[in-house]
Amino acid sequence: MVGSLHEECGVFGIWSPVQSAVAQNAYLGLYALQHRGQESCGIAVSCDGVFRQHRGDGLVGEVFSAQTLDSLGQGNIAVGHVRYSTTGGKNPNNIQPIVICHMKGNMALCHNGNLVNAHELRQQHELHGAIFHGTADTESIAYTIVSERLKAPTTQEAVAQAMYRIQGAYSCVLMTATKLIAFRDPHGFRPLCYGRTASGEYVVASESCALEAAQAHLVRDIEPGEIVVFSDEGVSSDRRHCGHRPSLCVFEYIYFARPDSILQGACVHSARLRAGRFLAQESPAQADVVIGVPDSGIDAAVGFSQESGIPYGVGFLKNKYIGRSFIAPSQQMRETAVKIKLNVIGETVRGKRVVLIDDSIVRGTTSARIVRLLREAGALEVHMRVSAPPFRYPCFFGTDVDSQENLIACRLHSAQEIARAIGADSLAYLSVEAAHRLAGDADCGYCDGCFTGNYPVSIPEQQGKNRFEQPITRRTTK
Repeated sequence: MVGSLHEECGVFGIWSPVQSAVAQNAYLGLYALQHRGQESCGIAVSCDGVFRQHRGDGLVGEVFSAQTLDSLGQGNIAVGHVRYSTTGGKNPNNIQPIVICHMKGNMALCHNGNLVNAHELRQQHELHGAIFHGTADTESIAYTIVSERLKAPTTQEAVAQAMYRIQGAYSCVLMTATKLIAFRDPHGFRPLCYGRTASGEYVVASESCALEAAQAHLVRDIEPGEIVVFSDEGVSSDRRHCGHRPSLCVFEYIYFARPDSILQGACVHSARLRAGRFLAQESPAQADVVIGVPDSGIDAAVGFSQESGIPYGVGFLKNKYIGRSFIAPSQQMRETAVKIKLNVIGETVRGKRVVLIDDSIVRGTTSARIVRLLREAGALEVHMRVSAPPFRYPCFFGTDVDSQENLIACRLHSAQEIARAIGADSLAYLSVEAAHRLAGDADCGYCDGCFTGNYPVSIPEQQGKNRFEQPITRRTTK
């Protein structure tokens, strides 16, 4: 909205042993994943090999009506997607699922993440005659799988061979005429799990909260590098790409995932409480009340309160009718946008020393306005605590952090300098070491490249968010 971090995408898939209302279940699953992307969404359904789909710009409830869902009909398999464009613009051809018809059948693909070699893959496919309609990485994955499928005996084998070629972050669901295939990159940057319903349907989703929306219970996470196939033959797993050190994006626990989701065996809500407790241990403050910035700062604020003994208070009322896609087109509107989205509850902060908990500081503009709102409401002191380490480096794996010059922690190197810039009396971040302990006893490895600059894989040469939006004449082949 006003300098905040944006999430990536959400994927959903369902396989049913009999024809059923799989589109309706996909709709419910996407609703549960709406926090992962609000720009566009889509659902594709397979009924005896015949594909039907509907896609559009907007929220799930705006794109799909009861009539639209009915038009998708009954089916055995469905895949769905909610999108925020971490690469590629708002080209309608970037809306997923991407459906491709080729000589060996149809397939529909949904993808969460970013590739680091998408530019090279795109050039390879274009040199062999492929025509790209969109500008997102997903189309490169689809073409790579199709090129392997022309040589491989099965689609799952084509996926396995394609995974030797695609590099970066990808958690995907793929639908064929008879199978639902879920696969995750060898480092496991983005989450993916599956569950089962009482009636024998298998459901795959970015987060476990979407399984519950489809009345499925969580079976397990799909392992980094694993390919899982759901079909009439049952469930099969290919682990040939497994074995790398897991590198789940640590910000899934801090901000992206819904609090009621379970990631890699750890509850997100508990992880955020733990972040607040770690903050209180590492960076205590003398204050009268602890408040959190809705929504993802609230759990950490409760944890800070529990650890510090400082009372927790509800400091803000969030306007429920303004989504994350709210746009402030003029400078005057940008200056007042925070007031539109958040109102301070003056009784909570007036005449008090306040600890303010938020999940991140990106550019600093939003934090400065929130601090100003608290002072205008009568807060005597504002001590800001952030439940993540400072952003110092871009992310190349599906998070909208791609410009170092816009990151306040790059422009101002100390917490004291940033505190002065945003108008706070003090500022402290969660340590990188504490961020690695958010999942508690869960055996997780993390990617913390946006904090440390240490990436699990080589970063791409072509780094721009909209690197495929430029005219083709500006791209050269090697």
